Amino acid sequence: MGQLVMVVDDSGLNLRVATNILKDDFDVACANSGEAAFELMKRRIPDLMLLDLHMPGMNGFEVMEKMNADPEYKDIPVIMLTADNDRDNEVRGFELGAMDFIAKPFIDQIMLHRVGRILELTRLQKFLKREVAEQTEVAEERRRQVEQLSEEIMKTLANTIDAKDKYTNGHSVRVAVYSKEIAKRCGKSKKEQKDIYHMGLLHDIGKIGVPDTIINKRDKLTDEEYEAVRQHPEIGSDILKTIEQIPDIMAGARWHHERYDGKGYPDGLKGTEIPEFARIIGVADAYDAMTSKRSYRDILPQQVVRDELEKGKGTQFDPLFAEIMIQMIDDDIRYTMREK
Repeated sequence: MGQLVMVVDDSGLNLRVATNILKDDFDVACANSGEAAFELMKRRIPDLMLLDLHMPGMNGFEVMEKMNADPEYKDIPVIMLTADNDRDNEVRGFELGAMDFIAKPFIDQIMLHRVGRILELTRLQKFLKREVAEQTEVAEERRRQVEQLSEEIMKTLANTIDAKDKYTNGHSVRVAVYSKEIAKRCGKSKKEQKDIYHMGLLHDIGKIGVPDTIINKRDKLTDEEYEAVRQHPEIGSDILKTIEQIPDIMAGARWHHERYDGKGYPDGLKGTEIPEFARIIGVADAYDAMTSKRSYRDILPQQVVRDELEKGKGTQFDPLFAEIMIQMIDDDIRYTMREK
C-alpha cells in the first residue's frame, strides 16, 4: 500500500486534475467537502492532505481547526489549495499548521515537488522523533552509548546531505569542528561546545529539499533555482524543530546564512538578533566554503581567506567570532584547516 494523499476540494474538475497529477506516484483519495473528508479518514488516515481553502459548508480553516482538536488527525500534514493571493489567509493557514500552499490552477511539477518535499520532511521528522524517543528510554547506564549513537546518526545524516553535492564532501563535519573550536576559544562550556558541534553537523540538513540537479549545476543558477537553494535554511529548521531533547538545534540550520548587517536570509536578522551559535556557524561555514574546492575554482590561498574574513567583520560576520577565526588561521601555519 502506497502513501495516501487526500485531495479535498468542492470542484470536481480540480479533483480530477489533482488525481491525474498524483496517481502515478501515490494512492489518491478524493472528497468534495470537509464533512466527506472526515468520513473518508475514518476508513484510512492519509499521509498528507491537499485542502481547498474555500468550500461550502465546512471551509478549509474549519477543517484544520477540527483536525487540530483531534489527536488522531492533528499530525496529518496539510497543504492548502487556493486561487487567492491573500496574505491574511496565508498567515492564518500557517498559524493553524498548514505546511505549504499550492495555487490554482495546478501546475504538475509544482504539485509533485511540494507534495514529495512535505512527505519527505514529515518522514524525517518522524524518524528523528522516533530516534530521540528511543534514546530517552535507555537506562542511565547506557547513556554514553546512546549519546555516541546520536552523534553517529547526526554524522550519517550530515554525510548524506553532503553527498548530494560532489563539491562539499566532509563540509558539515568540518563546519562542526571549526564551530566547536570557536566556541571553546570564546569561553563556552563543554556542553555548549558539544551543542554547537551538533548544530554544525546538521546546519545544511535542509538541502534534502533542494533538487540534486540544482545543487550540482555547474552553470549560473536561474533566479528560480537560486530561490530554491535559499529555501534550505527554512526546510532545515522545520526538520529539526521537533527535537525537544536538544533545544535550539534548529538555530544553526535556520540562521547560518543571516548577516551581521541584516542583509542575509531567511529572516533578515541583524547583529545580536541572530542567535549566537548561528553567528559562530555562519563564520565557520563561510570559512569552509572558501577553503574547499568548487566546480569553478580551487581552494583559495590562506591569505585570501584571511583577508575576506577581515573584510567581512561587522558586515557579513560577527566581529568577535570572525576575529577568533582569524586567530585560528594565524595558528594554522601549515594550512591544514581545509578540504583534504
